[in-house]
Amino acid sequence: MAAAIFPALPILLIDDEKQFLLSVELTLTANGLNNIKTINDSREVIPLLEKEEFSIVVLDMNMPYITGLELIPRIVEIDPSIPIIVVTAVNDIDSAVKSIRGGAFNYLLKPVDDTRLVRTIKSGLDLRDIQDENRRLKDYLLKDKLENPELFKEIITKSNSMRAIFKYIEAIAKTPLPVLVTGETGVGKELIAKAIHKLSKRPGELIALNVAGVDDNLFSDTLFGHKKGAFTGAEQDRKGLIEQSEKGTLFLDEIGDLSLESQVKLLRLIQEGKYYPLGSDIAKLADVRIICATNKDIETMRQDKSFRKDLYYRLQTHLVHIPPLRERKSDIPFLVNHFLDKAALQLNKKRPTPPKEFYTLLSNYHFPGNIRELEGIIFNAVSIHSSGIMSLELIREKIFPKQKGNDFTDNFSAPENEEKIIFSEQFPTLKEAEDAVINEALKRAEGNQSIAADLLGITRRALNNRLNRKQQD
Repeated sequence: MAAAIFPALPILLIDDEKQFLLSVELTLTANGLNNIKTINDSREVIPLLEKEEFSIVVLDMNMPYITGLELIPRIVEIDPSIPIIVVTAVNDIDSAVKSIRGGAFNYLLKPVDDTRLVRTIKSGLDLRDIQDENRRLKDYLLKDKLENPELFKEIITKSNSMRAIFKYIEAIAKTPLPVLVTGETGVGKELIAKAIHKLSKRPGELIALNVAGVDDNLFSDTLFGHKKGAFTGAEQDRKGLIEQSEKGTLFLDEIGDLSLESQVKLLRLIQEGKYYPLGSDIAKLADVRIICATNKDIETMRQDKSFRKDLYYRLQTHLVHIPPLRERKSDIPFLVNHFLDKAALQLNKKRPTPPKEFYTLLSNYHFPGNIRELEGIIFNAVSIHSSGIMSLELIREKIFPKQKGNDFTDNFSAPENEEKIIFSEQFPTLKEAEDAVINEALKRAEGNQSIAADLLGITRRALNNRLNRKQQD
């Protein structure tokens, strides 16, 4: 399989020493940077830059005809966003200062260590990616239109917050940097990963792995693969998921459950872009975009040292947070209709007609399992539906546990750390509190007393009695 071209725009190497150019080209190619163009005559640089676009320029300082110091401002004038790295044998602080002031990104002395050279060039490429991304973000923020709406068709939503996420994804999808997707269980993190992969236009596949419960040895073998004889039972070579997703995307779900030992290995993979299959001392290049997802609070885990800070900062270069369903309840009717059609098709049943109270009832539930839970509720209701209008009883049983009396009860837990009642400075009487809660329940239930009673955790008769007493007062 041919190696992928990286970076997308070529690296331009400029030096009058052909042997040095060859050495650098071989070093970069061995480290996965194989899109390279070389020039050994500085007079050819400006005409070439005026015709072609490059990702980064690496140039010598002392060259015949036009020096590197003379070239830097002219390169910056043509393309201000291009990082310039000076590599020279002259240890001259004044020249270094002048080159940096002229617009150079970094300054290295010959002979330069291969590892340092590669790391510096990759840093320059990262800077270029960030600059390009910022430019795209500005363009997308000024537009209200999605460029590729068809690639988000699997995500059923009319929410403005989700639309903003789609626009952000369009802006960052083509960069090679990692993406961290956060959000509660069931919000659709894998669908977001699929959309990012499609928008990236990477020719390889999207390979997913849920790392929850995967120990360090299994993680290494699954990701990196192994050579025959690497351990007992390794009877033949096995490709890891990195190799299987070559030129594509590797999606690691539940990254918050990854052990600290495995976190180190993932960090090295991201930093170095290479890995070792178990039992092998020959490194392989990792041409893969990494997307991670979690429903945990990684920021808190970073602070209590259960998640590595360096890995956290690497992963959150691009951060996508998916809001829970309770924060975008306007999506519920669209999701319900989608799941009704899907359930009817899969269960080979006629699509049931939901009663008018159906959406009001669902909008008063906080959905701890989010969209996945809503899908389960709809499928369960359709599976037992026979004909006519869909029954609300199954939905009620799911959302509101059976009543045990006429007292106010906590029939469903509020989201974690959310205050159920916020008191004003003036403390209400019990009657004032009861009236306020009943009024709020009726408002949320859009005047439907049965749903209001469910919200209050009392029977409809108990609610009627309270309303009658209220009218008599």
